[in-house]
Amino acid sequence: MDLLTAFGLFAVSAMLVTYALESRGAGWILAFAASCLLGSTYGFLQGAWPFGLVEAIWAGVAARRWWLVWPSDGRAG
Repeated sequence: MDLLTAFGLFAVSAMLVTYALESRGAGWILAFAASCLLGSTYGFLQGAWPFGLVEAIWAGVAARRWWLVWPSDGRAG
């Protein structure tokens, strides 16, 4: 497995885990947004720009959800 493939595996695994844990707090939503940015980076580095673009949009959607939930979310993580 080359370094780029390992990075992609890490990025999509992080997306899966953080998405599954989003209901536990705003921090997980922010972590999901960050992992989407990692997935986007992977897509662009790999040459799959449609994947990179869609993941960047998902990162924006998740960041907006975090922004809307964060002030009212009393949970730390």
